[in-house]
Amino acid sequence: MATDRPTYDVAVVGAGPAGLAAAVGAAEAGLDVVLIDAGRLPGGQYWRHDEHSAPPRHHHGRLFARLRARLRHQRHLGRLHYLPGHQVWLIDRPRPDSGPFTLRLNGPYDTAPVERDRVRAGALVLCCGAYDRQLPLPGWELPGVMAAGGVQALLKGHRAVAGRRAVVAGTGPFLLPVATGLARAGVRVLAVCEANPAHGWLRHLDGAVRAPAKSAEAVRYAALMARHRIPYRTRATVTEILGEDRVRGVRLDGGEVLEADLVALGWGFTPALELPLMVGAATRRDLDGSLVAVVDARQRTTVPDVLAAGETTGVGGAAPAVAEGRLAALSLAAAHGLPVDPRAVRRLRAAIRHGRAFAAALHRTYPVPDGWTDRLTERTVVCRCEEVTYGELCRARTDLGAQDPRTMKLLARPGMGWCQGRICGFAVAAITASLTGRPATAEDLRPLSARPFAAPVTLGELAEPADDLDDPDDLDDPDGSDGEL
Repeated sequence: MATDRPTYDVAVVGAGPAGLAAAVGAAEAGLDVVLIDAGRLPGGQYWRHDEHSAPPRHHHGRLFARLRARLRHQRHLGRLHYLPGHQVWLIDRPRPDSGPFTLRLNGPYDTAPVERDRVRAGALVLCCGAYDRQLPLPGWELPGVMAAGGVQALLKGHRAVAGRRAVVAGTGPFLLPVATGLARAGVRVLAVCEANPAHGWLRHLDGAVRAPAKSAEAVRYAALMARHRIPYRTRATVTEILGEDRVRGVRLDGGEVLEADLVALGWGFTPALELPLMVGAATRRDLDGSLVAVVDARQRTTVPDVLAAGETTGVGGAAPAVAEGRLAALSLAAAHGLPVDPRAVRRLRAAIRHGRAFAAALHRTYPVPDGWTDRLTERTVVCRCEEVTYGELCRARTDLGAQDPRTMKLLARPGMGWCQGRICGFAVAAITASLTGRPATAEDLRPLSARPFAAPVTLGELAEPADDLDDPDDLDDPDGSDGEL
């Protein structure tokens, strides 16, 4: 049964740097755009803020302010339809390579009564962002242990802190804004424990010089660290979280104990690939070990009419994400026969190359340390949802013959809980590879990244009839797809 729902030219999923740039650019080019985002405010995780705070005053803050103003203008003109507070839990396409996509939504914020449950679009730009990569260690399930991104989200979105004495540990420059943000909020930061050496950048200067603004940003954080007297320790790894009912401290690899009630752990980020995998986009393993979507020079995935930008194609920060979003918008405009300035395309591709070169240098400088699985004990919890321990994974390998993460998931149940492997997936793939004596591959990561639904959904929503098809015969498609994934 056909519906009277409008079909947009393009649906952009995610209102972070890439999604904002893609949605605004496509609307300004003359396309009818719907922008869908789980957050109540635009900006994504990178530009997270509360309703009362102004954008930061540095370069990226000014860029966000301009994109937000353009978003408001395009909404006022009626070219861009913005649906905040909505999650896409399913994407369907009755015909595999043609026809509009149907995006099934849920969310508590009733901003568009007609479209709150479904949106139809001829093309997609998936800018789904990333979430904290977590590596298990003894005691990491204790209250008071948080992902570094979660700590920053509390600070930026709610102006709240979860402790008074903190240790920030892991690897990568993201540890610095987390530590300085805590210090500005009145938390005593005992140390930033960086697992890798400080001189790693010297081996990758060619990539580092591609992003001179990052050097200025590093100097700014160094000054803030000095002002708040935060010790910065390199080659320092937290090997154990101490405490019984909650965090009482951490033990470092040299045996030193730091008494703390908050531990922020950050090991980089993992792209959220539920939607790209749901529509069948090809993926690859990036330099940092993450699974990312494959795109061409126009930001097109391997699926017709599906583009991707930002962290979905590889973690690299706001600058390349914005450039990729803009390029995706221009690619869509060209596909609709709208005029596109070739010089703008060349500038964006150059910016993306520079940004990706910097990201590659970053990944090589701050890798996940080799041998981290050697620190796990038999009782270390790996999957917190199902309470699966490292010992159970070892027994699934030795006693039951598990050779790959998918079999490990079937036999020991990691990734079968509430988060569906979002937290433990990377770790389970790495542990399985370590136990079988080989490096992890993209094939190891895919089974723990694909999910039947991209967000929690009620039984009532699952029971709704498929009344948004153009042709009832699509329910019995001879190719066997039947509109299902």
